[in-house]
Parts: sequence; structure tokens; C-alpha cells
Amino acid sequence: MDRIRIQGGRALNGTIPISGAKNATLPLMIASLLTEETLNLDNVPRLADVTLLQHILSNHGVDIMVSGKRAGENEHTGQSMHLSAKNIVDTTAPYHLVSKMRASFWVIGPLVARMGEAKVSMPGGCAIGTRPVDFHLDVLRALGAEIEIEAGYVLAKAKRGLKGARITFPKVSVGATHTALMAASLAAGESVIENAAREPEVSDVAECLRKMGATIEGIGTSTLRVQGAKRLKSARHTVLPDRIETGTYAMAAAMAGGDVTLAGARPELLQEALDVLQKAGVTVAVTNEGIRIARNGVSLAPVTVSTQPFPGFPTDLQAQLMALMSRAKGTSKITETIFENRFMHVSELARLGAKIQLDGDTASIEGVERLKGAPVMATDLRASVSLVIAGLAAEGETMVHRVYHLDRGFERLEEKLARCGAAIERVAG
Repeated sequence: MDRIRIQGGRALNGTIPISGAKNATLPLMIASLLTEETLNLDNVPRLADVTLLQHILSNHGVDIMVSGKRAGENEHTGQSMHLSAKNIVDTTAPYHLVSKMRASFWVIGPLVARMGEAKVSMPGGCAIGTRPVDFHLDVLRALGAEIEIEAGYVLAKAKRGLKGARITFPKVSVGATHTALMAASLAAGESVIENAAREPEVSDVAECLRKMGATIEGIGTSTLRVQGAKRLKSARHTVLPDRIETGTYAMAAAMAGGDVTLAGARPELLQEALDVLQKAGVTVAVTNEGIRIARNGVSLAPVTVSTQPFPGFPTDLQAQLMALMSRAKGTSKITETIFENRFMHVSELARLGAKIQLDGDTASIEGVERLKGAPVMATDLRASVSLVIAGLAAEGETMVHRVYHLDRGFERLEEKLARCGAAIERVAG
């Protein structure tokens, strides 16, 4: 199993190209099931989760062609993917595939909307909380589908098609908003989605659905109105830049010190996180190329943050910020309000010398003078990259185990950091 070796203490200087957003790419790929025509996606990142979803969609009969597969091709624009679901040959998403990535459960909405039926295994994915699928099933019931749960599978049927409805979420859910948008796009009549997620990735999917022929109003707000179409058509769409990757490298540069430009990054996608970095004493500047992050000799100031749905501070940057605050001058507080089990990285950061106390959903981080390298174990995607960030500033060698988590969400992470001066490498086996 591959590992990442880091020799800490080197500043980062240079340019890091930001890849397409994983959290938009996956639902965009799934949206191909809604049409018989080809969906063309550009700026698709080269990630393990993208490859896995290709296998899942192929199982349904989607023909997929990819250009720019190699890392050296289209470095700043990612892959181009052409997905054709002209003939859906199977409406079952089996356990052995869905259990590997919970986002694959989202195929249920498009399959029911277009084919009138779906049999989808209950999902798996990162162990950072229960994240039940109840909201997804409530969406489909509201649109007229009959739902049964049998032997670990969800059976959904709508033989006469879905019908528009009013859907009000009791709690903001990105995944369920994706399901509602995609299913409503082929439902007869108008659907109103209230308390919808406002995340940029949701808006990106909505914009793509609009290009495919769906009529959607209120994109970027908490109320979406969808006028269903009888059929959707071919479209071409460019995946927006990954705001979580942007924030991660911004915190890496702040941790290691130096001056880094995040090429292609869009500040409006993570303004709250950038504001937090500025409060911590990091220089943040918007340029024609992207976002410049710099810290040269200035101590980090502590911050107090609560994770919130967009436009608040993203839960997907919580672990990275915690690593950064382990070197601040003073005590920081981070409250996790989205997932109930997302502090698994705390014990591993402690192995590097971080001082962190947990009290329910709040972590208190007392900044230390120095971190020291040690072997650490990644527990999930965001936790693993927080260990890399800590390792960049730790004295001596840090070895991060279980880096397959990193490959799920970060494209060529060690290469991007090494090009800016980090002493980081992948160790095979």
C-alpha cells in the first residue's frame, strides 16, 4: 500500500494549478443518465473516485470516452469526458460498487426519472458520520415514486413517470439537493425545492442541467424552481475549479510559509475560508491568474470557526485548518456542525505534537512551537491531507500511511507540492 514521505521545514514557492471540482464532477457524470444524447464534460480531474464512478456508470450501459487521461496532458484543464447513456441496460446499482463510494447512490434519481425504476444498494464511503439516505428517498416519494427497502437495497418505481412537487428539506443536504434537481428535471410539471443547498457544486450541476434543456430558476439560492422537460439533450460543460483543493493548498502554503499562486482558483467559491486565513495573518490576494497565498516570517494568529453550509466555512476544510492552527500563537476553537464523527484526525495530529482537546463537537487547539515528524495513519480523505499539511512544517520525516484516501480527492498532490519546493514523495508498496 502506497505511503507519502515528507521531510518538513521547506517553504513553498511557485504555482499550483487547481483541478476541476470532485464534488461537482461526480453528480455531473451521473446526470448523463438523464439523456439519450452525449454529455460532454471538460476539466474533469484525474481521481480514483472518478474512475470508480466510470465503472459504475458503465455497468448501467453508459459508453464513456476520455481524452487527456495522462497527467502530463491538459495539465491545467483536466480530462475531457464524453458520456453516452443512449441505452441503459441495467437499472441495478450493486452493493460491491455502491459500497465503495456513497455518491454513487445518486444514480437512483436519474434512473427512476428516465427509466421508471431503480434498484440501488445502500451506500458506503468515508466513515465520518451516518449520513442517511432518508432525504433522497423523501424526494423521490414527493415526486410520486414508490419506495421499498429490501435486503440492503432501495427499490424505487414510478411506472407512469415522476410528477412535479414541492420539496422542503428539514436540513440542508447537498446530496439530496442533487437528487431533487436531477429527478425534477424529467418530472412532469413544476417542482419547487426549498431549503436547497447553495454550494457552488450544486449550482454547477444546475447550470449543466439547464444547458441540457431543463428550466431551472433560483440557481445559487435556497429556493430552486424546476420545470421538468420531456427529454434532455446533449450539452457541453466545464467543471468549476475545486474550492476544497484551493483551500487545502492555501493552508499548506500558510503552514509551510512562502509564496504560492493557486492558478485557476476562484475566490468567490471559498470567501469565508480566505477570510479566516487573513484573520490568521496570511496574505491573500486575488490576481488575474487566480489566488496568491503568502506567509513570510509572520506568526499565525489563532481563530475561532464553526463549519456551516455554503457560504459558511466548509466542513471539508475543517481538518486542514486544524492542522494549520496547531502552529498558531494561542488557542483556536473549531466547531464541527455538519458531521458528528469528523475529528478522527485529532489523534494522528497529536502524534506529530499537536495539542488538541475535544469537548463534544468543539476542538480547542493550543498552538505549539514545533511539530515533529512521525508515522501517521490517514482515516478519511480530508483527514489524510491534514496530516500532509502538518508534515510540511514538522521537523524531520513524516510518513503518511493509507494514502489511497488522498487519491480519491486530490489529483497529483505530491507532484504539485514538490514543484513548489516541498520534500515530498510517494513510496510504493
